[in-house]
Amino acid sequence: MDSLLVIGIVLVMMIVLLVLGMYIHSVLFASGIVGLILLEGFGILPGLLGNEPFNRVASYTLTTIPLFVLMAQFILHSGLVQDIFYMVHKVSKGRNSLLGVLTLIIGGMLGAVSGSGTATSASLGQVAIPELRKHGYSAPLAGAIAASGGSLSGIIPPSIILILYGVATETPVGSLFIGALIPGILTMIVFVLVMLVYFRMENKNRVVVEEKGMPEQKEPEKLSVFRLITVSVIAVLIVLVIFGGIYSGVFTPTEAGAVGAFVGLLAAIILGKVNLQFFKSSLIETVKLTGMVMIIMIGAQIFGRFVSLSLLPRKLIELIEPIMDSPVLVLVAISVVLFIMFMFIEGAAVILMSIPVVLPIIQEMQVDVLWFGVFVAVICTIGLLTPPVGLSVYAVAGVSGIRSGPIFRVAIVFAIIAMIVVCGLMIAFPGLVTWLPGHTG
Repeated sequence: MDSLLVIGIVLVMMIVLLVLGMYIHSVLFASGIVGLILLEGFGILPGLLGNEPFNRVASYTLTTIPLFVLMAQFILHSGLVQDIFYMVHKVSKGRNSLLGVLTLIIGGMLGAVSGSGTATSASLGQVAIPELRKHGYSAPLAGAIAASGGSLSGIIPPSIILILYGVATETPVGSLFIGALIPGILTMIVFVLVMLVYFRMENKNRVVVEEKGMPEQKEPEKLSVFRLITVSVIAVLIVLVIFGGIYSGVFTPTEAGAVGAFVGLLAAIILGKVNLQFFKSSLIETVKLTGMVMIIMIGAQIFGRFVSLSLLPRKLIELIEPIMDSPVLVLVAISVVLFIMFMFIEGAAVILMSIPVVLPIIQEMQVDVLWFGVFVAVICTIGLLTPPVGLSVYAVAGVSGIRSGPIFRVAIVFAIIAMIVVCGLMIAFPGLVTWLPGHTG
């Protein structure tokens, strides 16, 4: 059968299956299998479905994922985040804007290690929004802050999006982490500045009105001085151990996952939160997320084989050949497509299903693969905030009871400004990504 006809059939099939609500790993698996059968016949299946799926996920680098996720679960269930919020209330002495800044910073760190922007946004929605609402933030702004903090999972290292990109493109994960540091901090700063402007505008003509349906909030339990000191020391140690260890070269990103999980467990023990339910909740969530990523990788591998045999990347290169001399135009076109995909699909799935198609085009234009990986991570961050299906926003709306529409109206401002500033600066100054890896080798 003609390869162009097969590509058309597979693309239509993917769209139909996604509209019907099938899981992305099932869509990738089914589309890849059907495409391969139409191209090569049934004889290709025994070799494809033999040892290759196991070899795909039996990667030492991928052990980073369950370890970082386990660390995040230990930290979440230790109560450390809630205690830090309480401490900032006391230290800020009424300067409530600091609470929004803290939410974005914590969201970036938790999202980076949890592997899921939607999961982190949901966690922030449960923990942070009640506190933000009590301290003068409107419901839409509080929701947008939680969603933006969770969406930072895509770019703040150690990001699982970057790990998967590194595995898929054989780019050193450590270099991706270091390269993403400046754009990640820049994205967070943009979010913080937008949040501060919004908060100041709201405070100009604030009328304190209790929102209908908003549950009455209890005052947080007072913490002892000893516990506040303990929480502060633990939080600083976790940051120093994980980020300091990776960037100083004391241990690899993979080893950092194991060290981080151990430090997270020690934190929970010190804070007195370890019991049977603690281990049960942490391990179940870790297995769920890790299993999801691995199954997506198997489906993406089969879909990637179809993409290679169909010669889709070569056909796309021929199609866009008139603008290949202008890499900026090609990057803009790729960015728009990826942006739309990130709005609808979890970031890990987008990376694994798009890289086989996009990577040959990037290499043909001689664009730095490391730079492009960080660029894609920024687009992932922004796509989680925009309608019609900004996954981080819906996660926050689901757990907080705030309607998604008002959150989207604020969150889309965060997204648009971040895209203009961060993506624009990265295209204009590629050294924002490549400079640090080039000086830390």
